[in-house]
Formats: sequence, structure tokens, C-alpha cells
Amino acid sequence: MKTNYDELIPKGVIFNLKEIEEMNIIKIDMAKKLISKNEIEVVKIGNKLHISRSELICYLEANTIVAYFNN
Repeated sequence: MKTNYDELIPKGVIFNLKEIEEMNIIKIDMAKKLISKNEIEVVKIGNKLHISRSELICYLEANTIVAYFNN
């Protein structure tokens, strides 16, 4: 089963790092590491960093793995 992030992430164009952390997606420190490693694209508006909804979905899809458990 594939996770549908389009349904899980609220509608919007861009989110600042605090909003992303409040959605329990990525902690601010982790987001900053991803940004510094150029693993996720950001938009800087004033002194705040923002990540687009589509970039966030692409990152999550690219880093989602299926875990199988034996009962």
C-alpha cells in the first residue's frame, strides 16, 4: 500500500519550517540539515525559509520505504 501524501498534507503553496514541524512531518533541525545538504529545495522570503507543498511531497515519496513484518 502506497501512502498518499497529497491527502495527508494540508492544502497550501508553501510552508515555513515551524508549520512543517507543527504538522509532525519534519523537525526544524532535520529540515535545516536537509536544506544545507541540498536535499530539499527552499524558498527564502525575508529571513524565513519555506518549503513548497510539492517539494515536501516529493521528498517524502522519495524517502518512504515499505516495511515488512513477520508475525
